[in-house]
Amino acid sequence: MDGLRNGSWLTRERVIAIATMSAVASLVSLVWLFGFGHGTLDPMGRPLGTDYSQVWAAGKMALGGHPADVWSWPKHFAVQQQIHHSTTVDLYGWHYPPPFLLVASLLALLPYLPALLVWQAASLGAFAALMRRLVPRWETVLLVVAAPVTLICVTHGHNGFLTAFLLGGGLLLLERKPLAAGLLLGCLIYKPQLALVIPPLLLVTRNWRAIAGACLSAGLLVAATLLFWGWPVWQAFLDSLPLTRDVVLEQGRTGWYKIMSPFSAVRMWGGSIALAYAVQSLVTAAAVAGALFLALRDNARLRNAAVTAAVVLSTPYVLDYDFVVLGLGLAWLWRDGEEKGFLPWDRSLMALVWIAPLAARRIAEFTYFPLGLIIAAIMLALPLRRSIVRASPFRRSREAFAQ
Repeated sequence: MDGLRNGSWLTRERVIAIATMSAVASLVSLVWLFGFGHGTLDPMGRPLGTDYSQVWAAGKMALGGHPADVWSWPKHFAVQQQIHHSTTVDLYGWHYPPPFLLVASLLALLPYLPALLVWQAASLGAFAALMRRLVPRWETVLLVVAAPVTLICVTHGHNGFLTAFLLGGGLLLLERKPLAAGLLLGCLIYKPQLALVIPPLLLVTRNWRAIAGACLSAGLLVAATLLFWGWPVWQAFLDSLPLTRDVVLEQGRTGWYKIMSPFSAVRMWGGSIALAYAVQSLVTAAAVAGALFLALRDNARLRNAAVTAAVVLSTPYVLDYDFVVLGLGLAWLWRDGEEKGFLPWDRSLMALVWIAPLAARRIAEFTYFPLGLIIAAIMLALPLRRSIVRASPFRRSREAFAQ
């Protein structure tokens, strides 16, 4: 128990060994999926990249002159069936605002599988390079590549690495180059449910240059969609929102065990929609407040770690592949701990955050225990605890007496 409390079990050699085994297991999984599939389908008959199927299909529709039809589920599904030459594939619905259609269109310029590989390799590479910047050790890249959430993101062909790169780059540059930071953060308009904490963060810290940068990049993305496709794509997106809210969020058609939010936990346990919204609102307010608390009183590393947690806690719709952003929080917590010391349980809890996505979805499916939500809460609690403990007058008194 003492080893877990003080983190002595988490030696460098053990970390490397665990990460290496995880990386090998991930590689074997990818070889099986891509090596034993048939065309664009994996061995189980699912599209390779699963959710990526809707992205590439959306891009093809936009390039083919039918961008507004992307938000029509029947039309979008028909294109996915044509791509995979199968009528048994599942529907992967498109719920993104028009700016992400710019990315989808670029990907659709390439054939399906090459585009998938380029998409995941480029976004993972950018994210890994950023993580290496935060923790400049070769093991950092190993931990990024080997992380269970990395495999989850890759096998879903998702945008978790892009989101994490934009968020992490923006937070990293916030003090030194606020305009550039804002330009990166503004690009999160493509997935706005994961950027709810950003506007209050920039407003509370009065970072006007970052606000200007965010407005500029977001505005340019919106302008680009209007230039290429006009207002119909925005009208189609707005018209799709009630159906998305009803079917995907409130009815949980995606699967409650896959959605790792307070809203989903309440619904998974049989709570009403009204109760789920109420709980989600309280957690959102608490998570954002925690991040802002650190923004106003502590160092940037603890603030940034709390922001990554607030990103996933503040939205009612978040899945395990979105938890890539928590890797940023772990990196900032590690750097802070190396400089100012770790508290009891810090290292073990950080290890739990890293490994938990491996089983979070299945545990929720079979036990109704929301492990994903728990590790997000832990990620918020760790920087808050460090800040409060370090500011404690009792601790300062003990340290002064010891000296």
